Amino acid sequence: MPLHSENPFEQWFGALERRQLSHLTFSEVRRALTALSSIYVERRGRLATGAALEGNGKRAAFALFYGPIHYLATQGIVRGLGLASAPPHRIQDLGCGTGVAGAAWAMEYEGRPEIIGVDQSGWAVTEARWTYATLNLRGRARRGTLERLEPARVNDAVLAAFTVNELGSQSRDRLLGGLLEAARKGSAILVVEPIARRGFPWWKEWAEAFHSLGGRMDEWRFPANLPGTLQLLSKASGMDHREIKAKSLWIPGSTSERSTPKS
Repeated sequence: MPLHSENPFEQWFGALERRQLSHLTFSEVRRALTALSSIYVERRGRLATGAALEGNGKRAAFALFYGPIHYLATQGIVRGLGLASAPPHRIQDLGCGTGVAGAAWAMEYEGRPEIIGVDQSGWAVTEARWTYATLNLRGRARRGTLERLEPARVNDAVLAAFTVNELGSQSRDRLLGGLLEAARKGSAILVVEPIARRGFPWWKEWAEAFHSLGGRMDEWRFPANLPGTLQLLSKASGMDHREIKAKSLWIPGSTSERSTPKS
C-alpha cells in the first residue's frame, strides 16, 4: 500500500520490517546477517556467483539491513551533491537490488522521475517493484545484465550503487565504457560504493575516467539516525553504524547543475 507521510522513509521501513519478519524471527535474520557480512568482508569472490542472496535468511538480512543503509547513503549523497534542484527525467538504476538507491534519489523531487531498475536476481526485481509501489513511485524493474544500458538521453540519470565492485573485471570494463558513452550523450552518472581499505582495485581508474569528463570523486560520512531494529541488528552483529560512510563518482548531465571537479 503506498505511503502518505511527512517521513516516508520511516513508514517504508516499518512496512519493510513487517514484510521481512513475517516469515523469519529477528534471531534468524541476525544470524543470516552475520553470514552475509562475512561474504562481503572475507569472501568477496563469491559475490559474482550470487552468494549474497542465497536462501531466505540472507535475502531478508540484505533487504532489512543493507537496504535501508543504502537508501540513507544515497539520499545523503544526492543532497550533498546538490542534485535536488535539477531532477532527471528518469533514473536507470543498474544492479538495483531491492530498489532502494534509485528510490532514495527519486524521492528528493516533488515531481518523481521514473525509475528503471535492472538486476540479475529475480528476487531482487520483485523486491524493487514492491519498494517502488510502497513509496508511490513510478518505477519498473526487470531482470538483465548491468552492462546493457537503455539508450542514453539528455537529462537522464544512470545510477550504479553498491554494485560495481561485485562484477567481474570484464563486465566492469564494459559497464565503464557504457557509462562514459551515456555521459557523452548528456546523461548524468552516479556511482556509489562503500568506503573500504581493500577490494576496490578499479576505483582509481574509474575516478580518472570520470574526472576526464568533468566529473568528481567524493567520500561521505553522515550521522546515522537508524530505526530501532536497524540499531539492534547492527549491535547484535558486531557492526558499528554510528556513521554511514560511502564514496561516490559523479558526472553531471547536460542540463544538471555542474559541480566543480575536485582536484
